[in-house]
Amino acid sequence: MTQPIYAIGDIHGQLEMLDNALVLIEADGGTDAHIIFLGDYVDRGTHSKEVIERLATGKAAGKPWRFLKGNHDRMFEWFMEPVPRHDPYLLVGYHWLHEKLGGTTTLASYGVDASEERRLFNVHADARKAVPHHHLRFLQDCEISIFAGPLFFTHAGVRPGVALHDQAEDDLVWIRNEFSSDRRDHGALVVHGHTPVAAPLHAGNHVNLDTGAGFGKPLTTAVFEGTQVHVLTNQGRQKLAP
Repeated sequence: MTQPIYAIGDIHGQLEMLDNALVLIEADGGTDAHIIFLGDYVDRGTHSKEVIERLATGKAAGKPWRFLKGNHDRMFEWFMEPVPRHDPYLLVGYHWLHEKLGGTTTLASYGVDASEERRLFNVHADARKAVPHHHLRFLQDCEISIFAGPLFFTHAGVRPGVALHDQAEDDLVWIRNEFSSDRRDHGALVVHGHTPVAAPLHAGNHVNLDTGAGFGKPLTTAVFEGTQVHVLTNQGRQKLAP
């Protein structure tokens, strides 16, 4: 029998939604269910610190959980380096503390004031003092992609026409339209988040589980048995077909 794999979409600081997802998974698969988190644990929602702590605690306890790195997690990680690093994949004029990206909300969850009238070096210094080392280590240790039989898990998607083993990190954490509009077989069913959709989407060659939790919409949890997909709800499993 195929070992079920559970996946949770982009959390974006929504602690209550995360806790509910974990309850659904435990009810369906028990306390030792294998879970892959699809990244974007921080930004926009108000409890990024608590989300990271919940996940890091589960990891430290030996839970069979694996964690993918999202673009927001990478932006947070890079900001926390001794000299803050800017993600060149962003549009001109954007940065992690831009109001549309949510870095200020993440820092606020750690008690750091990142308001516009402050100097960046002061915000950075405060963040370096406030963010626990084990949170930084958690972000640094997140995986970029995970192979699981007929499934390929990553945060954003893949570059069409490039072998899965040869994918570039920037694409795996950032790609959008070039991937989502392509109908080719990628060599595995790609499971991802990153690009919000109104409802969980099975497009035949990929499954998108980002349903906009960062904007107050539902957080999606799914279970995979081979390439069979079900979404977990309070009323039980619901089949997700192409």
